[in-house]
Amino acid sequence: MCMMDVLANAMATIMNNEMRGHKECLIYPASKLVAQVLRVMQRHGYIGEVEYIDDKRSGKFRVQLLGRINKCGVIKPRFPVKWRDIEEWERKILPARDVGILILSTSRGVMSHLEARKLRVGGVLLAYVY
Repeated sequence: MCMMDVLANAMATIMNNEMRGHKECLIYPASKLVAQVLRVMQRHGYIGEVEYIDDKRSGKFRVQLLGRINKCGVIKPRFPVKWRDIEEWERKILPARDVGILILSTSRGVMSHLEARKLRVGGVLLAYVY
């Protein structure tokens, strides 16, 4: 099994399980980027507990779903954004003001667009959740 984008795969898995009303889902393979994105989603209350399972291969995440996600996915191509332009992207991607988060990879780690704007750091758009 060859996978091109581990993050896109993880987001699709979450979306599919959320739509079917499951309480949890397994995301594999695990990667540091996926872990960081899950942590941001958890901080903003979109998902519950995240547990890493070491299967002696690439690992898995067991994610508790809270039924709070209407849509989530990756942003491709991964556009670079300056912190001043974050609002513009918010308008393009998110459905309404103060609804959902954009997830960026910045020089200070993976964070939501709200944290990035507060810290005044730009980065690369990875994903969205609302």
